[in-house]
Amino acid sequence: MVQHVEWFIDIPESVKVTIDGARVSVEGPKGKLERDFHLKNLKMEKLDGDKTIRVSMLHAYKKEKAMIGTISSHLKNMIKGVSEGFEYKMKVIYAHFPMNVKLDGKQLVISNFLGEKSPRKANIFGNVVVKVSGEFVTVNGINLEEVGQTAANIELATRVRKRDPRVFQDGIYLFERDGVPI
Repeated sequence: MVQHVEWFIDIPESVKVTIDGARVSVEGPKGKLERDFHLKNLKMEKLDGDKTIRVSMLHAYKKEKAMIGTISSHLKNMIKGVSEGFEYKMKVIYAHFPMNVKLDGKQLVISNFLGEKSPRKANIFGNVVVKVSGEFVTVNGINLEEVGQTAANIELATRVRKRDPRVFQDGIYLFERDGVPI
């Protein structure tokens, strides 16, 4: 069924949004993010004296409606990122061999994981800041996708292979996302 779809996104006072066709630039106190949203017949415009963004499409089918919702969520995440930022907290857990976790440039190096000789490495994406303090690893950034991918890389680097996962539960696990326990 074809229908008109509209989503409205509020812009805080501290955030400046620039829309140039399909390119959206969001600038705030924490930094600046840019992104292209290419979708046929998509219309993005600022309303109410630059206080609201309207994302709309005439004659949208089911998939286009879903894409407009996704684009609106991306815009909300960009606005939240430049105004507040995103923070993921992870915990180093081991029962068998004490793990050593340290930063080496744009990689997190995990040595002595389950007594292995060679260290495991996790890539840090983009402008994400990773801090290691004792048994806690904190991942901060303004781009939600980069922060999430970095946290996923850290968890994947400590995945247990060729052992019983019920017994060997060692690893680095996400336990808090933006102040909300998981």
